[in-house]
Amino acid sequence: MSSPVLVLNSGSSSLKYSLVDAETGHVDAAGVAERVADPAGGPGILTHTGPDGERHRSELELPSHEAALRAALDAFDTHGPTLDPGALTGVGHRVVHGGERFTRPTLVDDDLLDAIEDLVALAPLHNPANLEGLRVARRLFPQLPQVAVFDTAFHQTLPEHAYTYAVPRSWREEHDVRRYGFHGTSHRFVAGEAARLLGRPLESVNTIVLHLGNGASASAVAGGRSVDTSMGMTPLEGLVMGTRSGDVDPAIHAHLNRSLGWSVEQVDAALNRESGLRGLAGVSDFRELDRLRDAGDPHADLAFQVYCYRIRKYVGAYYAVLGRLDAIAFTGGVGEKGPNVREHALAGLDRLGILVDPEANYARGPAARRISPPDGEVAVLVVPTNEEWQIARDVLDVVG
Repeated sequence: MSSPVLVLNSGSSSLKYSLVDAETGHVDAAGVAERVADPAGGPGILTHTGPDGERHRSELELPSHEAALRAALDAFDTHGPTLDPGALTGVGHRVVHGGERFTRPTLVDDDLLDAIEDLVALAPLHNPANLEGLRVARRLFPQLPQVAVFDTAFHQTLPEHAYTYAVPRSWREEHDVRRYGFHGTSHRFVAGEAARLLGRPLESVNTIVLHLGNGASASAVAGGRSVDTSMGMTPLEGLVMGTRSGDVDPAIHAHLNRSLGWSVEQVDAALNRESGLRGLAGVSDFRELDRLRDAGDPHADLAFQVYCYRIRKYVGAYYAVLGRLDAIAFTGGVGEKGPNVREHALAGLDRLGILVDPEANYARGPAARRISPPDGEVAVLVVPTNEEWQIARDVLDVVG
């Protein structure tokens, strides 16, 4: 018996959607509306992939997220499959920030919408768009249960000593300054799949999950519970990313203010949009970075070394946090498709029982797999993430 769920991810200028069977993970259709409410006034673009795998692209006016969702529903009618609201289990929404309040997927009601609005200060670029998607879907599907799935929820199991920053108490108590962590839906899915791949109960497995893409984060997962994670109050902290710096000395803000007269906003924008791989090598896409390295570009090679070194530091730190390590799971675009990153990031850790088998590592394949020797103490895995399926599962769990 199928349990179809419409999964929505509403961004500031986009709306991603997919129709997912919560039981099997099968995607019947998916698409994205881009240039929603484009300030330049240009047409929007809707790309819909139907059950036959064919992509259908169209330009049309998308002045709002409601117009984008209505256009997506029209694409279902035109290109398939027919979307019958009465047959849907529910609608699942990705919401970036749930603060301290939301520790699990939650049924959407007026109180939840008010709470998400109260959290806008913690995620000013994301929560307003997520909120708009929730409101639009409630208007268009008033009879369907809607479930909010928070990126931060999985990391709400961090112990107090792991999420607390050594800053004045008033910052922590009055302004919510603490570590929240992100990519939680992906980390939760991958930790579960890693345990399944090892044939062991999730509660018995300690895993380091490395979600490596344009955004990148690491987490230490003990028996299915996140106990530490690299992203902090915002997604800027932690690993080197496509355009984000990751860990830097916070006094950089004061230094650049004194040296260049830059404002806090200018420094913040540069650390988020002009740093990371882009700041080191001039490109943020790892495929382009690999091409530059192959051509002998020293800046690209340095960027690669810094990127892998930062991962290695977090692996060592989280091994210490967990005390016992059963698996390391690579996921995300770079984690799944970057054998050179996996090899270099774990190089020199053989004394910790962490080894990568070169042949298995460079063998291609879309499925979850082990890339360490069969008798290796720590299983090194490649596990494709599937946040949409995890959200669909959550909807099914919440609505029964």
